[in-house]
Amino acid sequence: MVVMARLSRPERPDLVFEEEDLPYEEEIMRNQFSVKCWLRYIEFKQGAPKPRLNQLYERALKLLPCSYKLWYRYLKARRAQVKHRCVTDPAYEDVNNCHERAFVFMHKMPRLWLDYCQFLMDQGRVTHTRRTFDRALRALPITQHSRIWPLYLRFLRSHPLPETAVRGYRRFLKLSPESAEEYIEYLKSSDRLDEAAQRLATVVNDERFVSKAGKSNYQNPDKVQSLNVDAIIRGGLTRFTDQLGKLWCSLADYYIRSGHFEKARDVYEEAIRTVMTVRDFTQVFDSYAQFEESMIAAKMETASELGREEEDDVDLELRLARFEQLISRRPLLLNSVLLRQNPHHVHEWHKRVALHQGRPREIINTYTEAVQTVDPFKATGKPHTLWVAFAKFYEDNGQLDDARVILEKATKVNFKQVDDLASVWCQCGELELRHENYDEALRLLRKATALPARRAEYFDGSEPVQNRVYKSLKVWSMLADLEESLGTFQSTKAVYDRILDLRIATPQIVINYAMFLEEHKYFEESFKAYERGISLFKWPNVSDIWSTYLTKFIARYGGRKLERARDLFEQALDGCPPKYAKTLYLLYAQLEEEWGLARHAMAVYERATRAVEPAQQYDMFNIYIKRAAEIYGVTHTRGIYQKAIEVLSDEHAREMCLRFADMECKLGEIDRARAIYSFCSQICDPRTTGAFWQTWKDFEVRHGNEDTIKEMLRIRRSVQATYNTQVNFMASQMLKVSGSATGTVSDLAPGQSGMDDMKLLEQRAEQLAAEAERDQPLRAQSKILFVRSDASREELAELAQQVNPEEIQLGEDEDEDEMDLEPNEVRLEQQSVPAAVFGSLKED
Repeated sequence: MVVMARLSRPERPDLVFEEEDLPYEEEIMRNQFSVKCWLRYIEFKQGAPKPRLNQLYERALKLLPCSYKLWYRYLKARRAQVKHRCVTDPAYEDVNNCHERAFVFMHKMPRLWLDYCQFLMDQGRVTHTRRTFDRALRALPITQHSRIWPLYLRFLRSHPLPETAVRGYRRFLKLSPESAEEYIEYLKSSDRLDEAAQRLATVVNDERFVSKAGKSNYQNPDKVQSLNVDAIIRGGLTRFTDQLGKLWCSLADYYIRSGHFEKARDVYEEAIRTVMTVRDFTQVFDSYAQFEESMIAAKMETASELGREEEDDVDLELRLARFEQLISRRPLLLNSVLLRQNPHHVHEWHKRVALHQGRPREIINTYTEAVQTVDPFKATGKPHTLWVAFAKFYEDNGQLDDARVILEKATKVNFKQVDDLASVWCQCGELELRHENYDEALRLLRKATALPARRAEYFDGSEPVQNRVYKSLKVWSMLADLEESLGTFQSTKAVYDRILDLRIATPQIVINYAMFLEEHKYFEESFKAYERGISLFKWPNVSDIWSTYLTKFIARYGGRKLERARDLFEQALDGCPPKYAKTLYLLYAQLEEEWGLARHAMAVYERATRAVEPAQQYDMFNIYIKRAAEIYGVTHTRGIYQKAIEVLSDEHAREMCLRFADMECKLGEIDRARAIYSFCSQICDPRTTGAFWQTWKDFEVRHGNEDTIKEMLRIRRSVQATYNTQVNFMASQMLKVSGSATGTVSDLAPGQSGMDDMKLLEQRAEQLAAEAERDQPLRAQSKILFVRSDASREELAELAQQVNPEEIQLGEDEDEDEMDLEPNEVRLEQQSVPAAVFGSLKED
């Protein structure tokens, strides 16, 4: 049951409350200045009628007029109550009055001002809203104005009141000058372009201004009357060098829109002559070409509408010719841009000359400008090529005197590199040679190689190149070629001697000098030239000189000066790197074989096997063995084989062992061959070198017996067990056998690791052991006896009774039949021998 009651307070006879309100009323009576108590009470009464809720807020604010929480909630509730009513409803005025009462105490709260201003904007009360914004700005401290202005500016832009908005923006820029671009955009949108241009000019001239948008703004100049646009944009050209293309196009566009077409064309021409980057040039040129096309299109349209006259045709042809000339000038204009970027770019100057092809006067002017502009110390490319090409142009046109003058001037230029000046001197000589002035060519090159008044080192950058060109090998080489062709023997020899004295020769120059002397039958002089060249160089540069020298010496003297030849070889081999030793040792050994002693040749081969690189040792041993067999016989190669097996790698040593064993087998030395196989088996893993074990097995089948077969199998098991103890090696070999190039033990069974890997290895080892066991010949089954074809019965019995010291003691698991045999008894089984085995030894 709802109980309605009235408070017994005489001052509020209209205050009505329900029975559920009594606890809150009592709490308020005890703590009437507690905001929390009032908020709890208000929260409880949220579902009550609006007048009763407003009455509760009023009671609270009467006691606590400075509570921001109460005012904020009260005003928010009042605004929500009238949200869906018409703006002309008197309730709106009550809410406005409530806000005004709140600002008596809450005038420093920007949130309440913003809510009130937004509420007034929704009502559409423009003047009241503007005045309220002004009151808020006056009431709040300046540090909080930044919260009011965005809403204020949005309000100003939302109504077609440009004068009010302009005045508001001007006030705003005093607080935030960096927002000038926003103001300029508003001015442009409201068609107040004159003031926008003035403001933009102010911004551009302010060096401290930083654009929020990060880019420049451009305005429509039609209605700008109070500014000198040309001066403004040209001022920007000097300051904003990264936007030259856009600024030039803007200036030209201003004149085009103003109707000054010739002035716009002048601006475009000035722009393409001054821009420094290809990007700016492309922008200006494209805009220029578009302008010309539009002018032609406009002229043709006008002529078609008004009828064509002679003057119109002339004007149209003039415009077309101007446009065609512009398009044809583009490569040259672009080249000018690149040369403005780097006037010392030699390749671009050559391209510019090519663009003037067919116009001699322009070519001459271009070359003249190029050689005057390019600084050799800053040049990109070879600056001497400009002088040479300039002279070649005169030469091609038959003006030899002018070409000589150009090259003579070029020889006086202070180039950065000596090679540039040397190339100029060589071109001078080639010019004379092309026109068969041989004496003049020799004179010029002798002049170039003459000693200067002040000598300098070739790489001394502090001296001019004219003082260093006398050490240029390029000039000396050409002079030597000319002397050989046109000069005398003495003059040519003097040139080569001078090259050697200056220590600028190359191995090829030394060889050429020696060959020149040899052609003229000065053999000893040629050998002296080789000696001088050898003294100038070290290994490996001297390799070609030694090879040529020794070959020529042997060809000349053969065995007549054997000791001198030996000294030369010893001198050449002293300090020779292993990479170049093989050729010299083979040449030395050939000398000893043909003209010297065989033992000396063998000694040379033996030294060669130690001196060459490890990769060449195998080939060297093969040559050594072959020559030793031819000279001393096959038996002399045994020591060489042994040395090779000790020195070479396992792979090559294995091959040497097979060849060694094969040689012993051919000589009938079966035991030697067997010992070699036994030694080689220690480096042959049965799983990877099956060919070796098969070869040994075939050997034992042909020349051995049962005991040797068993011994071979025992050795094989022993070697296999040795390799099995190396787990990593074993794993890699197992992978290799299974066909995988890379991997680990775990790759054999994916998903297993740890003890599973070891089990896999053990299983694989047992499998390999079983395979080896199956390879053994079963004596009980095969009962094969190996005998010589010419052995008699007495020898067979004697061999059977011989005791093998390395015989394997068989256990109890052997054939039971052998347990019945006496120690000295051997059971033999006869087998018929084919007649072809005996050959001519067969008895009648």
